[in-house]
Amino acid sequence: MKKITIALLLLSQLSLFAQDYKFGKVSKEELEESFYPLDSTADAAYLYRKRRTYFDYIPNDGFQMVTVIHERIKIYSKEGFDMATKSVAYYDPEVGEEQSVSSIKGYTYSLVKGKVSKEKLSKKSIFKEKKNRSYSIKKITMPNIKIGTVLEIKYKLISPYTSSINDLQFQYGIPVKKLDYKIEIPEYYSFNKRSKGYYSVKMKKDSKSGTVGSTNFRVDVFSFDGNTIPALRDNEPFISSIHNYRGGMKFELTQTDFSSLQGSVKTFSNSWQDVSKQIFKSSSFGTELKKSSYYKDDLEKILTTSKTNLEKIAAIFNFVKKQVKWNGNYSKYTDNGVRKAYKERVGNVADINLMLTSMLRSAGFNANPVLLSTRKNGIPFFPTLDGFNYVIAMVDFQDESYVLLDASEEFSLPNMLPTRALNWKGRKVTKEGGSIWVELTSSKHASEDNSVMVKISDEMMVEGMVRTKYDNLNALNYRKNNNHIKEEDLITKLEEKYKLEIEDYKVLNKKVLEKSVIRNVKFLSEDLIEEINGKIYIEPLLFLSEHNNPFKLEDRKFPVDFATPWKDRNTVSIQIPEGYKVESLPESLAIGLPDGLGVFKFRVMQQGNKISTISILQFNEGVISAQYYASLKDFYGQMVKKQSEKIVLIKL
Repeated sequence: MKKITIALLLLSQLSLFAQDYKFGKVSKEELEESFYPLDSTADAAYLYRKRRTYFDYIPNDGFQMVTVIHERIKIYSKEGFDMATKSVAYYDPEVGEEQSVSSIKGYTYSLVKGKVSKEKLSKKSIFKEKKNRSYSIKKITMPNIKIGTVLEIKYKLISPYTSSINDLQFQYGIPVKKLDYKIEIPEYYSFNKRSKGYYSVKMKKDSKSGTVGSTNFRVDVFSFDGNTIPALRDNEPFISSIHNYRGGMKFELTQTDFSSLQGSVKTFSNSWQDVSKQIFKSSSFGTELKKSSYYKDDLEKILTTSKTNLEKIAAIFNFVKKQVKWNGNYSKYTDNGVRKAYKERVGNVADINLMLTSMLRSAGFNANPVLLSTRKNGIPFFPTLDGFNYVIAMVDFQDESYVLLDASEEFSLPNMLPTRALNWKGRKVTKEGGSIWVELTSSKHASEDNSVMVKISDEMMVEGMVRTKYDNLNALNYRKNNNHIKEEDLITKLEEKYKLEIEDYKVLNKKVLEKSVIRNVKFLSEDLIEEINGKIYIEPLLFLSEHNNPFKLEDRKFPVDFATPWKDRNTVSIQIPEGYKVESLPESLAIGLPDGLGVFKFRVMQQGNKISTISILQFNEGVISAQYYASLKDFYGQMVKKQSEKIVLIKL
């Protein structure tokens, strides 16, 4: 009965005052609200989010698509201030028809001496920022933000491209109190509707009349009315993109029928095969692959110095990496074009990897581009052009093996793609425009191997050496994350992380990609042991112990995505100080996840005057399904508990 009463009280708080969602009509009660009743941890909330997408007929031009957005946002804490900056991306190519963002208006509302005060958004706070050759961003910065304010923004996005309706998003990183969406589609367009994520809002269908000149036509109206939608935050670890799992809906064009207006009927078969063919036919994709004269002389030089096929592939791959530097832009289409990128020595992902594919083909290899979606772009569950935003190269061999190559990544190796590209599967596109799925993730574990040797001084200081070896994706990531940082900064970072005083530091093979990265560190520390009543307490793994279980949710509906299989192996040797002996050691533990997904092995043993510890944590799949989450959480919890147990030494 008590729980029911509390729930009713919270709901009454949400509807305590009559809501007026008309733009410019924010209430005093909304400003007085100090926390979101159904989620007191929320830093901000959408009090109201409205979207209307409709088709507007322009004489002599045809239909254009108009989307009007109205947002009312409540700020509950300083962490919610980020919501005061709005970025609206829109298609803005250097050549061709562009979208536009217009009719921007906004207010910041505050309580001043008990009265509602509002400050108008200034035109000076609206900026255009060019993202790349194809897209721009309209940035809107709301004025005078403080805890308790309410923001209101309204704008219009106009697009000449009527074949693509932007996805509906029901769920965000903050709660939504009231959601009101309407999508109005003329009878000439047929769209499939597909739900996405783990939260849905019921769709209602109605119709109304529209006109083109003297012609009347039916407009189908799809309405979505949502209330108290919970947030799905991105603070849970090991997620490729939280946007994959937030509730929403996709609209996919399947047919246009303008026969009643003396037009034609067009059918859009949205299979992955069709999507791949459409991309292949683009002048910024298939046409670029055919260009070869610009690199002919350089390729001849490369081939004369290489003997085996693998040597030739590696030489071409390394040449392209050095010849053209990545400008940081993703795309399945070329930006500058392969010739210009080659000449100016800079280009986007497609410029670089389509060039690589072309050179490999010219060298006689069965090479093809592979389309994929980056981790931030999400998993393309359904066939759409937007499903792919990246391209790499692939070489097939007669024994049905293959090698994947990404020359945009300075530290990548054959069959060792950067983390950004490890997302589900890729789609290989052949010379004829046919396509097939291929696996992207390497079967090799990303590994970290730590070997530690220490002794304890009479002053209870731990002195020793640690040798760390990084292999495969871990080696790539180490180089990518650290090679550009000064050594003294890396030392400081390591000292702060592990509470060490580093006396000597050396890293080997930073630029020798074919070898493991090896880091040797000589250190001392007074924070690794406890001396209580003549006894010494020390964790077997010293500073390598894991003390926190990253999996905190009671239930997780989406998979745990490590990107790749991985393995951590730690061996620690502790010399027992003179005058002491072992009183107790942690017991050994060996546990596993279901279906061979992972193992944890832990063993501590005494060998003469030394205590040796071996700890192995290994995951054999890059992605672990949500059905195993409870097992994984318990598995990690047991590991953390075991690594936190202490060795106890007593005086002789």
